[in-house]
Amino acid sequence: MSMSPGRLFADEFHDEFGMWMLGYTPFGGGDWGEVATVAAAVGDGDDGAFFDAWMAAGDQVRADAEAAAAAGRAGASDLYLRASAFYASSYHPLYGTPVDPRLLEGFRRQIDAFDTGLALRGVLPASVTVDDAHVPVYLIPAFGHETEVRPLLILVNGYDATVTDSYFASAVAALRRGYHCLLFDGPGQGAVLYEQGVPMRPDWEVVVSAVIDHALTSPLVDPDRIAVSGWSLGGYLAPRAASGDSRIAACIADPGQQDLGAGLSVFARRLGATEEEASDLSALDEETVQRIMGVIEQDRKMRWSIIQRGFWVNGVTDFKSFLERTAEYRIDRVDEIRCPVLLTHAENDALAAGVPAFAEALRDATVLRFTAAEGAGGHCEMMNRSLLNRRVLDWLDDTFART
Repeated sequence: MSMSPGRLFADEFHDEFGMWMLGYTPFGGGDWGEVATVAAAVGDGDDGAFFDAWMAAGDQVRADAEAAAAAGRAGASDLYLRASAFYASSYHPLYGTPVDPRLLEGFRRQIDAFDTGLALRGVLPASVTVDDAHVPVYLIPAFGHETEVRPLLILVNGYDATVTDSYFASAVAALRRGYHCLLFDGPGQGAVLYEQGVPMRPDWEVVVSAVIDHALTSPLVDPDRIAVSGWSLGGYLAPRAASGDSRIAACIADPGQQDLGAGLSVFARRLGATEEEASDLSALDEETVQRIMGVIEQDRKMRWSIIQRGFWVNGVTDFKSFLERTAEYRIDRVDEIRCPVLLTHAENDALAAGVPAFAEALRDATVLRFTAAEGAGGHCEMMNRSLLNRRVLDWLDDTFART
């Protein structure tokens, strides 16, 4: 087994997913040594070996959690949540339809561990109905402020993260800072996609408005200090929500995205579409579509991103339908976003390309830039979430103090 410097997993595709956990380490996720042990267990194995290794690691941490709970130790909750992160790491390569039963097994163990960990803190999941979707919602009180009225941070996932990811990537830092946090997986995410088969929708203001309605039934939530923060595709979903709900007092988009279709046009040109073809993706002829699909099929990462994940999340079965669906993800009512907005811009994150133009269109925008030299130049600053969270929460503290 050979491995380039900076990689733990022999397979580059596995390494990208496997290294997610290291972004969670400062917030209670797995440590370097644990991830390295999983990587060694996977070796040169396939997606099944990747799944099995992470599941075995999750089972070990879960056993530690159960022993701690039986002994009445205070750390039992953290261990259950940690086990949830291991299970959540197991199934990403298995994305797609028909849904792999191993994905459902991993996800169900993940959520069982997550729910058990939070229940030990007195947090139980609720359910919010959004049209035909039953959205799981977790309202977690700020650490040390469990009975106080505090500002609320609503966390929005993207294409393939779930509540466990948003807990470790963002919530722990915010809970330590004194923010109550609300976590949920909406249409096209987590249980709503995996178990209910409900695809993503572009009008995310409908989803977040229902979530806010639920949050305001809690006496702990300050109705004048509600923030929404989205990462990855959530960098579109969060500001889209802010464009349709004036109760949102601050918005964070990591990275900010106004029009997903514009990014796809760039992608299509890179794969061989002409300037004219890329300007109207809905008019692509079949020959061009097949040429682009041929390129996608030959690249494992693109195949996973577009065919396995993109088709499934959007509820489509062909590339043209995927393009048409993605083109619906745009924020036309930018002037309706009246709250302050923070846009992140990591230098090597392709999704951040439209941040400057988006910031220019907003009435009150701040751009936070992150660099590779800081260890934060990649997508969603994944390898330095500590830096990202510190700067974002500083901005949010200042914004709420000002307003």
